Amino acid sequence: MYVAVKGGERAIENAHAWLAEERRGDTRVEELSLAQIREQLSLAVNRVMAEGSLYDPDLAALAIKQARGDLIEAIFLIRAYRTTLPRFGATAPVDTGEMACDRRISATFKDAPGGQVLGPTFDYTHRLLDFKLAAEGDAQEAASAEPRDAPMPHITEFLQGEGLIQSEVDDGREPRDLTREPLEFPADRPLRLQSLTRGDEGFILGMAYSTQRGYARNHAFVGELRIGTCAVEMEIPELGFAIEIGEVELTECETVNQFTGSKTEPPQFTRGYGLVFGQSERKAIAMALVDRALRWKELGEDNLGAPAQDEEFVLSHADNIQATGFLEHIKLPHYVDFQSELELVRKLRREAGEARKEAAE
Repeated sequence: MYVAVKGGERAIENAHAWLAEERRGDTRVEELSLAQIREQLSLAVNRVMAEGSLYDPDLAALAIKQARGDLIEAIFLIRAYRTTLPRFGATAPVDTGEMACDRRISATFKDAPGGQVLGPTFDYTHRLLDFKLAAEGDAQEAASAEPRDAPMPHITEFLQGEGLIQSEVDDGREPRDLTREPLEFPADRPLRLQSLTRGDEGFILGMAYSTQRGYARNHAFVGELRIGTCAVEMEIPELGFAIEIGEVELTECETVNQFTGSKTEPPQFTRGYGLVFGQSERKAIAMALVDRALRWKELGEDNLGAPAQDEEFVLSHADNIQATGFLEHIKLPHYVDFQSELELVRKLRREAGEARKEAAE
């Protein structure tokens, strides 16, 4: 049985020391450097940046190392650090149409202007363990291509030119910032997209998969998936114009979805949208599918009662830090609560036993 831990602060300090020892592992094995994590575990780094809402590969690598590879713990560390940073301005919206693409594919048009750029992808691998990677120092020289610097128009622009897809309208309102304000319902689409971007990849994936299996009746095509770098610009009041302050790697996905029309809208395609830090195409596609499922009300569609259509259910449970905190708090001391439950069960058992005796007599 569990008993109260004695020792207090000393016990906690010893637990921290033991954790540090476990994190380091066998000292005969060379320690991982942040550069190794950043460069060779880049997809893990990308996930931590996306769900931690902070684009900094070095800090994400540090968080992964400190968390012993537990990505949710690393995301927690990044979010906690983010809250300590001063905010001195806001950048202009990035233009993904100007993205220098490493990868750009479409499942809707074979001969898209700009071409299909396969880029670095697992899609065509055989999913067999490569034991050459176990041979230390056996570095394979890879053939790499330069990113496409020429602007690639979005595939959906061609559909929009014919009026075949719903136009995205900017209502001019400043989007609420989910990193500074609590989530409130009903949530508009910009707020939903922020929540989905920060949401747990596994949860968003599960929700997206449910829509493909009929729980939302929402068949989608990947109109375009692109990965590359975008310039980040910031308006400088003293200068009177914007200057480029850096660049970020992004994954963007637009899905093309069927829409039969309504009393005010003709039959046309609609969109789902996903945008994530780094190379995170599974997350971006899943996000686009869930985004489209959540748009049922504004598009005048029927709510089929699917989980992915329930805004409050999806957004309230997508955040893995909130979920982890609530789940893991039950391992902390609950002695008083349990004793009250224990006394209640004992009382009920006594009353039930006395009732059986009376019935037997």
